[in-house]
Amino acid sequence: MSTDDQPTDEPGGPAGQTSPGQPYPSQPMGPGQPYPGAPGVAPVPDPAAPFGRHPVTGEPYSDKSKVVAGLLQIFLGGFGAGRWYLGDTGMALGQLFTCGGLGIWALIDGIMMLTGKVKDKFGRPLRD
Repeated sequence: MSTDDQPTDEPGGPAGQTSPGQPYPSQPMGPGQPYPGAPGVAPVPDPAAPFGRHPVTGEPYSDKSKVVAGLLQIFLGGFGAGRWYLGDTGMALGQLFTCGGLGIWALIDGIMMLTGKVKDKFGRPLRD
């Protein structure tokens, strides 16, 4: 088989080679095999970070929401509800026995949760 007899994707070049107007080699695609980055093709999920990763640090996000944790802490902080939600049992017991530091500790803790300064029991940042 000579070079002229090779199958082509475009006129003037064999499959897998680039032409002057084409930046990447053409690759034959089978039916039902979309190319990576195609419109409508979902990115492959990361099993180590099912809720995504922090854009700067790359840490996987927690399964806990900072809005839920913050609101629980602001409204039910005397019982340590936000800390119970995050799985921080020691801090939750401390807030329970002190009535949330007479409300001051609970309020400050709730604001810190809403601003993303608090992490879950595994050290992961809370998701939005």
